[in-house]
Amino acid sequence: MTRVVVVGAGVGGLSAAVRLAAAGHEVTVLEHADEPGGKLGVIRHGGFVFDTGPSLVTIPDILEDLFAATGRPLREVLDLQRLPVAARYRFPDGTVLDMPGHLADIPDALDAALGPGRGDQWSAFLGRAERMWEASRATFLENPLTVSALRDNHPPLRDLPAIAPLRTLRGIGRKYLSDPRLMMLLDRYATYTGSDPRRAPAALATVPWAEQAYGSWYIRGGLGQIAVALQDRLFALGGRIEFGASVGTITAEGGRASGVALVDGAHVPADVVVANADARSVYGHLLRTPATKRMARRVLKPTPSFSGFVLLLAVDAPPAGHPHHEVLFAEDYDAEFDALFGRRGGPRPVGRPTVYISAPDDPAVVPGPGTGAWFVLVNAPRHEPGRGVDWDTPGLAETYADRILDVMAERGVDVRDRIRWRGILSPADLERRTLTPGGSIYGSSSNGARAAFLRPQNASPVPGVYLVGGSSHPGGGLPLVMLSGKIVADLVGR
Repeated sequence: MTRVVVVGAGVGGLSAAVRLAAAGHEVTVLEHADEPGGKLGVIRHGGFVFDTGPSLVTIPDILEDLFAATGRPLREVLDLQRLPVAARYRFPDGTVLDMPGHLADIPDALDAALGPGRGDQWSAFLGRAERMWEASRATFLENPLTVSALRDNHPPLRDLPAIAPLRTLRGIGRKYLSDPRLMMLLDRYATYTGSDPRRAPAALATVPWAEQAYGSWYIRGGLGQIAVALQDRLFALGGRIEFGASVGTITAEGGRASGVALVDGAHVPADVVVANADARSVYGHLLRTPATKRMARRVLKPTPSFSGFVLLLAVDAPPAGHPHHEVLFAEDYDAEFDALFGRRGGPRPVGRPTVYISAPDDPAVVPGPGTGAWFVLVNAPRHEPGRGVDWDTPGLAETYADRILDVMAERGVDVRDRIRWRGILSPADLERRTLTPGGSIYGSSSNGARAAFLRPQNASPVPGVYLVGGSSHPGGGLPLVMLSGKIVADLVGR
């Protein structure tokens, strides 16, 4: 029986842990916080329950496979509900689009909201995105990026043009979409990886395809229930979680993993260590050996993803008919990305950002009827005192929160006089909560054609040490993080 220590109880770490426990390994998870979830966090206040991370489940097949493979059907542990409207989009010209939650209904909805022919444009684009998905899924998402895996799973040469390896997301969009509102809709999907659509690879076109083909799903009680369900599955399989356990270093003896040292001086021995931590932290200080020096330099090369600025709003008498998700687009989307990545000046808060609102109609997350637990997110530059934005500057977070509420009101969603309680999570807060440098939500961005290959592999240069989660292969977002857990579990089992 292999002794496995998993550093971090985020979804990636828990996904690997339950698979390894189901395979018969002795699994201990060490988590610095007092509850599981990592970036899939939950904050409770006065009977309101707020998800502080993802607000949608996409590609639910991956979640279903995770539970089926570890001995419990998903339907027995989580209540998934497909959203009839994936999101409401408000464009700068005042147009409103309710994007259907079923792929077949999307073309007609686009024609009705944006004008005749827009549905055909989007359908043609999604056709290309589907070909990308089929050509790249096995190679770049479901298997490790090793020489042997690429040899065994590489896409046929005839499929390489479909992937468009030298194009950007913006570039591939322009080939199919002439309406600037459709381009804005597409650009939004670059933000799923904390990236700039002008530099992100065309392969990110697979993100809208997957979301719209598989549907947008919510879990009754909030998406934080995923972490709780994985914790319960781990316990049922004989695994353990130690909360309040802060890891100082990953130790190695004889050139391979030997365990972890906690900051309190205790040592936890292990044959295998799975690090569900940001790769920059892993190679920056957790794992320092001669074999990792080169990797430490490599993980610093890609542009870090941007962060997020979050408002948690306990709302009384929320506006009637408000959808589960709403996106209020910025008047100048390019200016938003310039601010986030420090072009034409240093990194800076976006003056009039795109606003993302999650307002679940779920009695399980509110104290009573006529109330709402709203999660509001805007993209924000990382917390970088001395080099960029210092989000701990007195008054900055409160002033910026006020600005966001004013922008929402100007774009037709005014809840300023309905707020019972307001919570704020700045990038500095996210850094402290999730132990991610600067509060970067997605690790490194996908800016650049080679971004996928620069993302750290799951197997580290030190035998017995593996990386899992959004900053390592295959990337960020719930589906990919769960796939990373599967990849790592398979690698350990070889």
